[in-house]
Amino acid sequence: MEIILVGAIIIFVLIYNNTIDKDKFFADNQKYLEALKEDDYQFLVYARYGEDVDVDQLYSKRVTMAFVAFLVVLVLSISGNGSAEIINSQFFLNLILACAAFYGAFKLPYMQLKNYYKQHLHEIDVMLPYYLKSLEILIQHYTVPVAIGKSITDAPDIFKPGLRRMIDRINAGDATVDPYMEFANTYPVRDSMRMMRLLYRLGIGSQERKQERLMMFSRTVSSLQNKARETKYKERLNHMESQTMIMLVVTGVGVMVVILISMMMMF
Repeated sequence: MEIILVGAIIIFVLIYNNTIDKDKFFADNQKYLEALKEDDYQFLVYARYGEDVDVDQLYSKRVTMAFVAFLVVLVLSISGNGSAEIINSQFFLNLILACAAFYGAFKLPYMQLKNYYKQHLHEIDVMLPYYLKSLEILIQHYTVPVAIGKSITDAPDIFKPGLRRMIDRINAGDATVDPYMEFANTYPVRDSMRMMRLLYRLGIGSQERKQERLMMFSRTVSSLQNKARETKYKERLNHMESQTMIMLVVTGVGVMVVILISMMMMF
């Protein structure tokens, strides 16, 4: 056990001083480390930081911090036990505790990304109709897949990962509704399923049917835009009402304090 303790301390110091090349370690063990990565991790990173961020570097830092947490907890738990007999009897318990620390430190950044995305679903709900309106204009001149590809550059950043994944599947030969439904499931906001089905139908059928479906798509998008404007108006109204209530409460409390001070000075 003493050898393990000393070895853990040495490894921690070597990693901290960059004596051990952790980049080479990740490169050599990439296959095993990638197995720990969540399926939606890259999407969540792009949704949070944009597509300019290096996902692999961010993931390597995440794994490094998890390993550091594992070593720190293992060293502290073993060194705090005292005698060798106690160390031997509690080693597996300490190892489980260190593994729990690794898991917690590894999962925490992912949960933070997940929570950020969930908190911004309301923002996505408001932005989606305006993106679809710009897409509608492009569809009037191009096919649906080409219009989607051209819309990515000017689309809101949070939509770009989902749009790229959708267009990659379409360009790979997937002519079903699945790429559109995957996008709708990625952004599960109001009417996203219905809008993606309408978008899929726009890409199939004759030119005459396209014009008819485009008109239906345009009316639905306009309806969603009106709802988005109403939502923004209600949010502003609620914000103004809350600010007004705070002002009234503060003013009322201030007046009461002044009256009480005046009454105390009179006596």
